[in-house]
This record gives sequence, C-alpha cells and structure tokens, in this order.
Amino acid sequence: MSSGLPESLQDPPRAPPVMRTSSDAHPRVREWQSRQVALVAGLLLFESLSGLSIYLLPFSVTNQVQVLLHTAVGLAFLAPYLHYQIRHWRLYRATRMTHVKLTGYFSMVATTVALLSGLVLSYQAVFWTRISHVWDGVHVVATFGVVAAVLPHLLIVVVRNLRARHLEAIGPILTAQRRFGTRSAAVAGVAFVVLGAAVLAYRPVRLVDRLPSDYHYAYGGGAPFAPSLARTSSGGAIDPRALGGSQSCGTAGCHVEITKEWEVSAHRYAAKDPSFRAVQRVMGEQNGPETTRYCGGCHDPISLFAGAKDLSQDALTNPTGLDEGVSCIACHGIQETDIKGNAAYVIAQPKRYLFELDADSTFRPVRDFLIRAYPRQHVTSLEHRRFKSPEFCAACHKQFIDKEINNVGWVQLQNQYDNWRKSRWNHPGDPRKTVECRECHMPLESSDDPASGDELDYNRTADDGKHRSHRFLGGNQFIPVQLRLAGGAEQARLTEKWLRGEIRIPEIEEKWRPGPAVPIELSAPRTVAPGEPVHLGVMVLNNKPGHDFPTGPLDIIQSWLEVVVTDEGGRRVFTSGITDARHFIEPGAFIFKAEPVDRYGKLIDRHNLWEMVGVRYRRSLFPGFSDRAEFTFAAPARSSTLHVSVRLQYRKFNQFLLNELFGETEDVTAPITTLSSAEQGIRVAARGGRE
Repeated sequence: MSSGLPESLQDPPRAPPVMRTSSDAHPRVREWQSRQVALVAGLLLFESLSGLSIYLLPFSVTNQVQVLLHTAVGLAFLAPYLHYQIRHWRLYRATRMTHVKLTGYFSMVATTVALLSGLVLSYQAVFWTRISHVWDGVHVVATFGVVAAVLPHLLIVVVRNLRARHLEAIGPILTAQRRFGTRSAAVAGVAFVVLGAAVLAYRPVRLVDRLPSDYHYAYGGGAPFAPSLARTSSGGAIDPRALGGSQSCGTAGCHVEITKEWEVSAHRYAAKDPSFRAVQRVMGEQNGPETTRYCGGCHDPISLFAGAKDLSQDALTNPTGLDEGVSCIACHGIQETDIKGNAAYVIAQPKRYLFELDADSTFRPVRDFLIRAYPRQHVTSLEHRRFKSPEFCAACHKQFIDKEINNVGWVQLQNQYDNWRKSRWNHPGDPRKTVECRECHMPLESSDDPASGDELDYNRTADDGKHRSHRFLGGNQFIPVQLRLAGGAEQARLTEKWLRGEIRIPEIEEKWRPGPAVPIELSAPRTVAPGEPVHLGVMVLNNKPGHDFPTGPLDIIQSWLEVVVTDEGGRRVFTSGITDARHFIEPGAFIFKAEPVDRYGKLIDRHNLWEMVGVRYRRSLFPGFSDRAEFTFAAPARSSTLHVSVRLQYRKFNQFLLNELFGETEDVTAPITTLSSAEQGIRVAARGGRE
C-alpha cells in the first residue's frame, strides 16, 4: 500500500524572521535531521516505487515479492506515519497558506487515502475471495496522487533552500537536508535489498517441459502430438504439474462451487472413464501407443503434452492426467482454437504464482494472498472471450478420422459444432433468437464465487451474482456412478433430469418450446375391431438440443422407442424395443444409432474407430426435425380395451460394447433413462359397435 510523505519543512508558526545564531536549534534543521522524517520518507519512497512497479511492469517473481513486501512495509509504515503526520499538521497548521503548504495538504490527503485503501485491500486479500475493483482503483489513483503531490512539495522546499544563500543558518540547513536525503535513500535501499534477497532466495518448482529422450515422433518432428491437432504455444512439452492441481482452485476458498461441479463432470473423468481406457488400450496394442495421441488432445491433454502416450501400455496415461482429465488449466490455458476439430487448439502454459505448484501446503496462504491481491495475471491468463463462443467448444466437439488413422481417407464422425452452426439456434448478431453451447450446458447458478458476473457474456452483467455451471450436463448418466465419484449419484440424477428437459434455464426458456427435450407424440385409433390390424404412429421431435439427437459416438449410444400394448388384464399384446434379461434390446426396434464399417464392410462394434471408413446405417435427428415410427399388430379377439404405452429410451453405452470391454460375467450395464412418454387407450369392439 502507498504510504505517507515527508512534511513541507517550511518554517513553523511564530518563528522569528531573523535566523537564530544557534543553527542546530533552527526548526528547519531539526526537521531535516529528524530520524522519524527520514524513516517516513524512505518508506514512502519504497512504497511509491514498488507500487508503481507492481502496476506498470509485467507479472514476475520480483513483482510478486514486491506485492508481499509492499503490503508488509505499508502496514509497518502506518504507526510512524500517523505520528509524524499529526505532529507535522499541528506544527504548521497556523502558518499562512502558501503553495508549499497547499501541496503538503494534497500530500496528506493522498497518503491517507492510499493508506486506507491499502488496508482495505489487504484485509480483502486475506479474508475475502477477491479484492474490490473499486478499492483497487482508488488505491492506484491515490498512489499516483501521492507521487504528484510529494515531488512538488519537496522540490519547492529544496530549491527554496538552495536559493536562500543569504540566510545565516543556510549552511546547517543544507547539511541537514543532504543528511535527510542520504538517510531516506538508505531506508528505501534497505527495503530493496530485502526485496532482492527474497527474490534470490525463492526456489520455484522446476518444471520439466521436455519430451522423453526416446520419444517417438511418429508423424514428423514438426508435429510431436500428432495425429491429434493439439499444439502448445512453445511447440514442446508441458510438465503435468503445470496443467494439473485443479482441486487447489477450491481449497483456497475461491472457486469452491465451480470445483465441486467440475469434479463430477465428464471433463474431469474424460481420461478416467474405464470404457475410454479400455478402447485406448486396444488401439495402442493394435497400432502402437503413439496412435493414442489422437484421443489424448480431447480426453487426456495432460498426458499428451507430457509425452506419456508414447510409452508402455501401462503408462499411456500420466497419473495427473488420469485423475483430472480436462483440468481447469487444460481448458482455461487454451489460447487459440480452430473449428476443424480433433483438438485443434493451441495451449499455453500460464505463468504461475509463488508456491502455486508447491506440494507443501505451508506457503499456500501466501499463494492465495497473491492471487487475490495481485489478480491481474490470474484473470488475463485464464479468462478469455473465446471461452464463451461455440467455436471454442468446436475444437473437441467435432471429430473426424483421417488417412493417418484408418489408412484409407477422411471420414466425419460426431460433429456437434456444425450441427449447431446450421441449426435454428444460430442467428448471428441476434441474441434474442440465438442459443449457444454454454447457455444450455453451462446454465447460470446463483453464486458467491469470484467468477460470478460476466460483462463479456452478451446476455449477462458484471454483477449478476451467478456463475456458469461446470457440471457440463450432457448425456452420460453412467460413468459418474460407475467410478463411484463423490457426488456421482447426484450428477447422474441431474443428468437424467437434463435429458428429460426438466432443468429450467430461465435466461433462455422464452426461446424454445417448453417440455421434454425430445418429446414424442402417439397417434392411434380410438376403437378397433377384434382381429383388425392396429396401426400406431409415434412422432419424435428434436425440440431443444442444439445438435443432432442423439449426439456423440452413435456406435456406442442408443436411443429407441419402447412400445408396450397390454389388455385389460395387464397381459402384453404387443411389444417393441423392450430389453431382455441380458440387457439387450429386442431385434426390430425403432432405434437411433449408427453402424460404422471398416474397409472390408465389417461392422465397427467395439468403438474401434481407427478402422472406420464409412457408415452403412445412421439414424439421428437434426435440431428442430422430427422422425416417425410405425408399428402394426392385430387386435386380440377377446379383449375389450387395450392400453398403449410408448417411451423414448436412452442409454450411453450399448450392452454389446460393455460386455466386450468388461466381460459378460461382470454384468456391467448402463442405466436406461426415459426421455419422454405417451399413452393412449384403445377400445376393442365388434364392427357394429364401432364409434
């Protein structure tokens, strides 16, 4: 914090017009010789220079140490400054107003404001989760005010003394003045020596930003992470520790809510997902471990940039990457993205705060204080406008297979971005109609988080008291529970509500039709004759999703219509799409899925996409489009009423793949979620009794 200034050093009130014969007794000499004045002036000099350095110079270890020392010196400066300022004011308050006295008053006001605002900011940095922008602005302005007031105040007095050669005591005054300058500089110098010693004493965590010596550049030295399109700004590796440590974002008491949301999200378990790990293992065994880099850019960036996806099968995933998947820094460290997908982004390793990467928690309060008191680097390096665009999501939520993977040629896979770009939800320049990725998958949550409010978001303000949910709710209600993540059951419950369209998003609910995300509509006759064919029609509408329904890897995901017709006694008359005891869907069901094939026309059924060259069957719904299923059965001869129940079902993993990955004896199965349903009764009557 900036601190107080030396006094005006003009003659005190009631001083005789003729200089005293005893030069040591002259009030100006006494003021210039005062050790207290020199101490205050020296501390003020250090506070001013260090404060300007913190504000004007780039983020560095030196500047961070200056923040700590600036705060400590400012607190130590408080008592001597107050004592000096009160005494000085009493000494000169009765003198006539001059330009010297006026600059003295300006100095006093500016210093007091700087001191007060510095105390407030120090308190906030210790006990709050963020400092106030208002108080920070006041402190900066007051610091410049201190410099602008003190320099003229001192220079005027010094110049006046140098010109007053005719005065009897001017020699002792000038001698005392020079001594004051020496002492003040010495005080400031000691502070800067302490600063330099602290900077030299700090031992940062040494990151190993290089690939292993035996790393295999399978796709050329210019593309170390190919076939993934992910790149680093340096072109080299990034130490896993630099991209990990996401839990620390919550332990400081800052982003507690966001961290808890992320800990059960698909981003967090992207590398830990056992199905992903099983498929990756097979890919590495068949084609070589370096081919798994294709997956790493999106699922396991920490391992990818550490060079871990070039080692033995047991080491395809770095421990930090395994636990954190798409970590906070792995996402927020991205500097550029490209809409071609396959992890087409550039990530930069952000500069870190003192002790931020230190495993020892002893200095964690120092780290937390620095991030709060000196947040500029934290904000500018980790917060960008690009996060708020669908183009940012496109880097990973758009996938293709190329010749270097399947040895044949380019094949489009899941593509949520272009689905959205061509959909009814994209109206460039018209936020009244547009619905973007973050608005659905990161709905606003009431929050005390420092990240609440966002004036860069087109439909928000800087102080709305909300943050965007980092649960990233989507379509995976299986893995959070299977991994037994803390909070996994709640994540699965919310995911099911999300899939059904039951989670309100007030900021966009006026833009779309209420109700289920994918509603169905049943059409059936009200009355049929015994033995007569009964025709059922079921309309499925992709109402709310901004991309195909279902979306994602359709060789894995299944969504289908389950139709059950029962008579008045509850006996089944007709079924379609029910699952058997082994969790398989009965043949002939109306199902949304894809059937990719390899170069020999063989079905890709183990998610072995590295062999895929095309698709022999695909059924999904574009945003806003509908599809219709037809079912026919004969009305029973001995029934009076029939009850038709239709449900749109969804599960993340088909049973065949789960059996392949985990073994049929494990009885691992994905939960089935009913997205929407419809029912109707049918009267069975003789032809003469028909209505």
